Amino acid sequence: MDEQKQIILIATPVMTQDRYAQLTGLTEGQVRGQIEKGHLPSLKIGRVRMVNIAALSQQALDQEDWQ
Repeated sequence: MDEQKQIILIATPVMTQDRYAQLTGLTEGQVRGQIEKGHLPSLKIGRVRMVNIAALSQQALDQEDWQ
C-alpha cells in the first residue's frame, strides 16, 4: 500500500489553554499539567503559553495506527 500524506487546513494553529480546556472538557489545571509533562505540545507567544494545535494534529496523523 502506498503511503499518502494528507494535508489538513487548520484555521487556528494555536489556542489558549483556557479555550482548549473548554473544548475538550478538561480543567485548565489538567491542560497545564499535560503541557508541563510534555504530553500536549505548546509554544510561548509573548508571555502566554498556547496549545500548539498544528503540532497536535500532526502527531495524531503520524501515529502508526492512524488510517
